[in-house]
Amino acid sequence: MTKREATERISKLRDEINRHRYLYHVKDTQEISDAALDSLKHELDLLEQQFPELITPDSPTQRVGGEALDEFKKVVHRTPMLSLNDVFEPSEVEQWETRIRKLLPADASVEYFGEVKMDGLAIALLYRDGVLYRAATRGDGRIGEDVTQNVRTIESVPLRLEDQSGDAKLKQWVTKARSGEIEVRGEVYMPKKVFEAINKEQEKKSLPPFANPRNASAGSVRQLDPRITASRKLSFMAYDLVTDLGQTTHQETHAILTALGFNAGTHNERLVSRADIESYHERIGKIRASLPYWTDGIVITVNSIGQFRGLGVVGKAPRGAIAYKYPAEQATTIVEDIQVQIGRTGALTPVAHLKPVQVAGTTVSRATLHNIDEIRRLDVRIGDTVIVEKAGEIIPDIVQVLVKLRTGKEKKFHMPAKCPVCGSPTARKDGEVAYYCTNPQCYAVQHEGLRHFVSKTGFDIDGLGEKIVEQLFKADLVKSPADLFTLTIKDLEPLERFAEKSAANLVSAIQKAKRVSLARFIYALGIRHVGEETANDLARHFGDIQKLEHTSIEELHAIRDIGGVVAQSISAYFGDKKNIDLVNALIKNGVEIHRPEKIQATPLTGKKIVVTGTLAGMSRDEAKAQVRKAGGDWVSSVSTQTDFVVVGENPGSKADKAKKLGVNIISEKEFLELLG
Repeated sequence: MTKREATERISKLRDEINRHRYLYHVKDTQEISDAALDSLKHELDLLEQQFPELITPDSPTQRVGGEALDEFKKVVHRTPMLSLNDVFEPSEVEQWETRIRKLLPADASVEYFGEVKMDGLAIALLYRDGVLYRAATRGDGRIGEDVTQNVRTIESVPLRLEDQSGDAKLKQWVTKARSGEIEVRGEVYMPKKVFEAINKEQEKKSLPPFANPRNASAGSVRQLDPRITASRKLSFMAYDLVTDLGQTTHQETHAILTALGFNAGTHNERLVSRADIESYHERIGKIRASLPYWTDGIVITVNSIGQFRGLGVVGKAPRGAIAYKYPAEQATTIVEDIQVQIGRTGALTPVAHLKPVQVAGTTVSRATLHNIDEIRRLDVRIGDTVIVEKAGEIIPDIVQVLVKLRTGKEKKFHMPAKCPVCGSPTARKDGEVAYYCTNPQCYAVQHEGLRHFVSKTGFDIDGLGEKIVEQLFKADLVKSPADLFTLTIKDLEPLERFAEKSAANLVSAIQKAKRVSLARFIYALGIRHVGEETANDLARHFGDIQKLEHTSIEELHAIRDIGGVVAQSISAYFGDKKNIDLVNALIKNGVEIHRPEKIQATPLTGKKIVVTGTLAGMSRDEAKAQVRKAGGDWVSSVSTQTDFVVVGENPGSKADKAKKLGVNIISEKEFLELLG
């Protein structure tokens, strides 16, 4: 075959393979068998091997082609990836609607868009000139991880955007999307059948099964070897297009996504009233068990993009959308025992050991009982028959005891007077519900603290799992997290299951982990009440660990989302000399804490900007990029929440609306001055 003939054949093969990908993943239809499609892919692969110069990044053969990575690069999201506030009752939906209507003009009509809420991992896809350029995880909402090579392996993610548009208006949007830069957001998920099959394979290999599809999806996407990701057979469903192509409703956004070749859901609906929302919630609830993926609710979004943006954000969630959850699934089982676990703070947490039972698709054998007050409130006893539920389909919880099924043999539980690990007395602090081991050097406290320190959201030291942490403690090699960074290959080689190579690998992983962000460093310290989000807030506010060490409670109180309990906990932590010694020891042993990038404030930071008409000095996309770079919020419609309306040549009705609402109208020259 000549190169010209190969070029033509390769082009036809790619088009045909992509057409069948679209039919299967978007239209849920199949014209040819899997074997026939595999045969087409095989022919394409052979031709590209023969003519490697004809290989392109968007070829179907390139879904699994990247080398394994050493680590994931960080990606700063241009627009934050926000979370949603949950509601569970019709009354909460009513309260939400009342709140948003108060923020909109009195005469504004509001309609909604309903979609099934996926149970997976949020991903942002960046396309340039129609070709997948980058894929990033949500991360903390502001900074995610570059997982492009892994996401390329997911068949339902188009490597090149399709053009499946029908009407002229949709065609215009699709053409624009395929010739510029757009960002698509959606959910990577593991289908039910795949999840069940993978867990069967895990059992055959005597490996622990995955806890749930969400964890399986997240773990699969974050594999350093894309071949492992490919083997997990993940899927992707798009739910938003954050790029402004001229669409005015969320419904239009979904139409564009489908036309571009994405699966954007088949159960979406436009809803014009709260009654419609309840009806939709009920209908999806009836069919969700038969859906090929796990879902714990629906998402309701204000359909008008202008209204949605005008409603703004409260905390870390948009006002214009909610997750309307279903009641957690429940099952009954027997409490076979109640034992206590010792956490990194020394708190004793009672845990119910249950007769294994299936709840929400997973096997539950334990449930937290939180504290002695919760045990008394429930009156749960060893031997009781209880109702277990998975709140949000993730965390097992005992919600009720079926007292009428008692036989009289049930035993009451009492919090131990001595720590079951070290034998030290336990005590209950004033004003707190938890009991604590009074020995700060308790093996369990130290062990759990180190596990937390090296966890994925802490220093993320690859290969340092629970068993190895236990080995290091028992061998007396590590008494403090700072000791990790002094370990040598010779220290590790004598340990069971360690050889020269495995010891070298762990030492190398520890050395790589020495450079850490301030947010991760703060989180890894294990300060009570300081989770990932609070650690990020502290890092952005102080920018330096020494400044945090010497801060006052008053300054901590002044930080948004940090209340009195958290402030007291942070102050108490850094008021303890041994914690300061730990920080100093970590730095002395080579830990490098890099500061968060500072966002330079401008006159447009936090401001909502609308541009109407043609600007002489820049295109609309350039103006949008400049606004975002300056920390502003580019919006497409004018409301009372708009800060500035930039008026160019031949402005439209937006300028008139701005005058009526009294919104600040500025010229292009004034706009450029604000940009600096």
